Amino acid sequence: MSAGHQVQVSARGTPPFAVLMPVWGRDRSDRVELALASATVDQQLPPDLVILTVDGPLPAALETLVARVVDGEFGPAQVLRHETHRGVAAALQDGLEVSPLDLVARADADDICRPERFALQIPRMDGDADGADPVDLLGGAMREFSDRLEPGHGPLRARPTTHDEIVEYMPHHSPFHHPTVVMRRSVALAVGGYRELPLLEDYWLWERMMLGGARLGNLPEVVVDYRVDDDLFARRGGWRLYASDVRLQRHMVRDRVTSPALFLRNLTLRGAYRFAPGWVRRLGYRTFIEKTA
Repeated sequence: MSAGHQVQVSARGTPPFAVLMPVWGRDRSDRVELALASATVDQQLPPDLVILTVDGPLPAALETLVARVVDGEFGPAQVLRHETHRGVAAALQDGLEVSPLDLVARADADDICRPERFALQIPRMDGDADGADPVDLLGGAMREFSDRLEPGHGPLRARPTTHDEIVEYMPHHSPFHHPTVVMRRSVALAVGGYRELPLLEDYWLWERMMLGGARLGNLPEVVVDYRVDDDLFARRGGWRLYASDVRLQRHMVRDRVTSPALFLRNLTLRGAYRFAPGWVRRLGYRTFIEKTA
């Protein structure tokens, strides 16, 4: 799909882009403020627009922060509001649909974008001086941090970098870290955009974009510091999330992205992961999925 897109260039000499961030009532205002600043005013290449999707009612501290966003403290902004909490897939889909810009960067409300993130990613979307092809979906590496571990010192989360490597990796695990991606809005919406699938709405979108002909890539550089709290791995277990695994694997085998044998293997491994104790889940993820440093 890249070959047919029209290249837009802003006054800065780079394609214009928006940052899309969802916020809901359980987010902490101090973390959201840090995440917002890191993705906007602290960037070497700031976004042309911030799209903040407010997913349900907010406490007073977050409402005050949203008012600051509306007032332009973090740059040009558009705030979308919904009276009830509908989930991240619906919130992100709304943001994609209203964006006036074709390049949309994802940012989460509790992570930290590194200052060079968009200066690295945005020019790469339309190719580079070394002859790299344009891409429609571009991610990068992350490093974990927590309240006990400062940014820059935690385990590394990396993924394959080239289109062919990503296609080969797709049947096994999600080949992108969601908080790091920049996507071409038109390509994402052409395959249906975000659809409801708890915890796996992003993986399903990447699969459909690949099948739709999108060019894929990951930068080897760390572009996001990813917050890992004590409950992260505990939240990733149980029947509800295993049901998401089953649904996604069914889609992937029907789409011939996976084989029947790999379908059974994946569900066996995911079942062991979802129903293991949280500390075992953390160890398994570190050992078998992520490259650590």
